[in-house]
Amino acid sequence: MESKRILYISQEITPYLPESEMSEISRYLPQGVQERGREIRTFMPRYGCVNERRNQLHEVIRLSGMNLVINDTDHPLIIKVASIQAARMQVYFIDNEDYFHRKCILHDEDGAFFADNDERAIFFARGVLETVIKLRWAPDIVHCHGWLTSLVPLYIKKYYHDDPLFSQSKVVYSVYNDEFEGSLNKNFRKKLVVKGITSGDTKVIESPTFENVSKMAVNFSDAVIQGSEKIQPEILQHVNESGKLFLPYQSREDYIDAYNDFYDKV
Repeated sequence: MESKRILYISQEITPYLPESEMSEISRYLPQGVQERGREIRTFMPRYGCVNERRNQLHEVIRLSGMNLVINDTDHPLIIKVASIQAARMQVYFIDNEDYFHRKCILHDEDGAFFADNDERAIFFARGVLETVIKLRWAPDIVHCHGWLTSLVPLYIKKYYHDDPLFSQSKVVYSVYNDEFEGSLNKNFRKKLVVKGITSGDTKVIESPTFENVSKMAVNFSDAVIQGSEKIQPEILQHVNESGKLFLPYQSREDYIDAYNDFYDKV
């Protein structure tokens, strides 16, 4: 077993959010992999609908207190943590009042896509990676679940590539049928420009649709997993043409062992 440390970054995890294909995989996969002898860390956003009292979230003071600059504005990064006792695992939460204290996840109460979901994705991706650096915990594999994590591969390969904690990390991206309609903010590409990231790196998201955001995540990943039985054909075609190591859809009975074996191939 070569890859011992697995970092899980997920858009949603049950029991903190309602059960879905992604939230269940993100809950049971880390537990199963940990029970097979690997070390894990797990992160998700602290959406406003996550009940802090019922789930016993508490702030990790030593990890909080940093500011992340997005679109020339400072945003405080707050880290919280909770335990899933039955799984003997902790979940870290990325929190920020501007981005994550609303009661809905990605859409408002009328079903409209939040206009700042692009900045929420930036804040979440960078918030996780900055926290991992503070933890001084170097992952062998970084496994991303959901389009909100789609910037993680880009940041690891281009922005944090000089950081010794990530220099040997391999990125696995799971593609789900979690698509959004329309596109993210038209200035998304500009907001991504930081040291190490060029306009060429983000050219695929000139039109920041779900399809194109997913393609960019694939471009900067080392391997791809089909997380849902059916995903957009254009994205599947892009994965096949990329030549990246690929694991097709796995049944609920088999996916933990299949993913666990796949990590060693990556």
